[in-house]
Amino acid sequence: MLAASCAGLTIRQAARRMTQAYENALQDSGLSVAQLGLMAVIATHEDDHMAALAEQAGLDPSTLSRNLRGLERDGLVEIASVEKDLRRRAVWLTEKGLRRLQGALPVWRDAQTRMAELFPAELLQRLAAASEKLARPDD
Repeated sequence: MLAASCAGLTIRQAARRMTQAYENALQDSGLSVAQLGLMAVIATHEDDHMAALAEQAGLDPSTLSRNLRGLERDGLVEIASVEKDLRRRAVWLTEKGLRRLQGALPVWRDAQTRMAELFPAELLQRLAAASEKLARPDD
């Protein structure tokens, strides 16, 4: 059967199930796994402009903007024009956003520990390396 032998379908199914497990774990935190991931990137790339943030988060600019709108609406991030170039916008976590992220991290760590039991570090490293190769097919 195609589904059992297709790497793409198998990985998509695993990704959906993994995402759902993280969503279930995070439901009381008030953040989705996508929001948590984006906020973690913002926290480590404070005041970064939108294009760099999109690249760091692995999102196209329109998806990043859409995801940021909800975080901004909830008061978790601020977005402002950069003084030197008003066309560029910088993003950072608000105090509320930082508290929400810090509150969600212990729950995420517990979920991550459960995932590590199912997906050993070596397997995740191999998947990450394969993903990088797919992102750069000319290399």
